[in-house]
Amino acid sequence: MEEKLAQRPSSCIKIVLFGPESSGKTTLASQLAAHYNAPLVKEYMREYLQKKWDEKREICQLEDLIPVAEGQMKLENDLAGRAGNLMICDTNLMELKVYSEAYYEGYCDRKLLKHALNNHYSSYFLTYIDTPWKPDDLRDKPDDRIGMFNRFRAALEEHNKPYVILKGNKEERFKRAVSIIDNKLKIQNSET
Repeated sequence: MEEKLAQRPSSCIKIVLFGPESSGKTTLASQLAAHYNAPLVKEYMREYLQKKWDEKREICQLEDLIPVAEGQMKLENDLAGRAGNLMICDTNLMELKVYSEAYYEGYCDRKLLKHALNNHYSSYFLTYIDTPWKPDDLRDKPDDRIGMFNRFRAALEEHNKPYVILKGNKEERFKRAVSIIDNKLKIQNSET
């Protein structure tokens, strides 16, 4: 089972959108993937939990996290094998780690934690909460947005993950993200 959580080696630049719910991750991930014609690793958790909600009216439980993590890594690893020089990830295992600790009294399964910390990404784009809250079946923390944002930032800082905070409207975030990615691609191209 642990191998299902491991990230396959890849030479492509991997950018992960990271942050609390309703902070614009999926919108920006889709924009960036389209702009660069790059593979987009979608958020498996949303699909998995929406199906669970639709079928049973049940919310996420602790035992859901490992199947979600396995599904997320399968999507990422499958696309990484076909990616060129860039891949955009709508989320990753570090996001699951943060949610696990937030919802389950600081607990995170040791296997999930190990791979959340060991899997490598070129940069995390931490999305700020200056986007409007959009309720849906799965979102449940409209009154703790700053608290959740701070959890996400603390996880990146604690584990020395490379990140930038993206704030502003869609256009401002997109322009900043493109500038950062363009610079990474330029560096990569100069090294080859």
